[in-house]
Parts: sequence; structure tokens; C-alpha cells
Amino acid sequence: MSSGLYLYGIFPDPIPETVALQGLDSQLVYSQVIDGFTFLYSEAQQEKYLASRRNLISHEKVLEQAMHAGFRTLLPLRFGLVVKNWETVVTQLLQPYKAQLRKLFQKLAGRREVSVKIFWDSKAELQAMMDSHQDLKQKRDQMEGKALSMEEVIQIGQLIESNLLSRKESIIQAFFDELKPLADEVIESDPMTEDMIYNAAFLIPWENESIFSQQVEAIDHKFGERLRIRYNNFTAPYTFAQIS
Repeated sequence: MSSGLYLYGIFPDPIPETVALQGLDSQLVYSQVIDGFTFLYSEAQQEKYLASRRNLISHEKVLEQAMHAGFRTLLPLRFGLVVKNWETVVTQLLQPYKAQLRKLFQKLAGRREVSVKIFWDSKAELQAMMDSHQDLKQKRDQMEGKALSMEEVIQIGQLIESNLLSRKESIIQAFFDELKPLADEVIESDPMTEDMIYNAAFLIPWENESIFSQQVEAIDHKFGERLRIRYNNFTAPYTFAQIS
């Protein structure tokens, strides 16, 4: 029994039935055109969906397959969005936000979102920083085994933290300076783990992705084995499809 409509995303153009997609709960995905907006949806089999890895991947795959089929301009909807009927969509989404949705389509037309996440080994970086600052290393070594005052502990800690932060910022600045000119817009987000030092999404022209990826590889090469780069070049534009 259907629990309503599960929504995946909104497109500016109709999507023909020949684009066969399968969504959550192995349900067929259909399209519904309302006032010039095309919604991808399937019959919801649950009132609420658990954000499991399997479900999240199924949600993402629907949008990615539509993009692969040539429907590259889209506004992805958040995972787990279930509505009772199309009237709900009209009254709660289209009527209050129609103008903003159209502006987002204009912004995203011919563009794609790519993301860059940078990781480093904090322990290795700390050791490398000490090796390159012998005065700081000597000061730290001289304090080992001694009873230190709180002021001395704070002072050496601040010096180490400051120098480590400087190393981190130099890496981030190198990526930002060389990638920003290739993007129409950049949105930086907080790191997701302790070893992640940079997390950013870039909105770039579709045809420029190969140039962008080559630049990411070139910068990564400059830093040798210091970094691990996670580059995602094909994803629905969640970061840039936000209604303000």
C-alpha cells in the first residue's frame, strides 16, 4: 500500500518514459509535470525512511542516472521527502518558492557541482613541522622530564599549534588560489573528520571538468605523499541548490 509520494528532485524539462529508473523499495520512478516543473517520484512504501547507506545510495542513484541520461540541470530534494499528494507540493513548495526555483535553474544550467576534500596525517605533519623548526623542537625536548608551570605548558602548546595551523593554511590556500578561478562559485564547509583539513564544493561549467580535475591532480602532486584527496566529479548539486 502506498504511503504517498517519495520525491527525488525537480527538473526544468519533461523526462520521457523511455528513461527507466528504479528508486527506493525497488519502485519504478515516474515524472510529474506541474506548472513547468518536472518532479521525479516513486510510490512511497513507508511513511518515513531510515537514512541507511542503502537508501541514501538509492536516492542518489535516481538523480545520477537522470543526469547520465542527459538531464543535467536539476534541483535535488533532500533524502526522505514524502508527501501525501501533489496538492501538498503546490501549496508548500511551488506557490511560495516558484520564483526562487526558476532562478536556481538559471544558475545551474550548464554547470555541475564537484567537491574536493583534503586529508592529512596530523601526527606526520606534527613531526615534519618539528623537524623544520629545530628551535621549537629543542625547546620542547628541553622541557621533557621537567616540572613545568601552567604558563610554560600553554606557551609551548600555542607555539606548536600556531605553526601547525600555518602549515594547514598554506595547503588550503594553494588549492583555493588555483581552483577558484576555474569555478563560478565556491562553498566551503566544515571538515567532517579530524584528519580532514579542507572541504569545499565548486560550481563549474560542465565542459570544464577535465581541466578542473587535472588542476586538482597538479596541486596534489606538488605536495607529494603529504595529502589524500577525495575528488567527486559527478554529483547532484545539493550544495548550490539551496533556497534562501
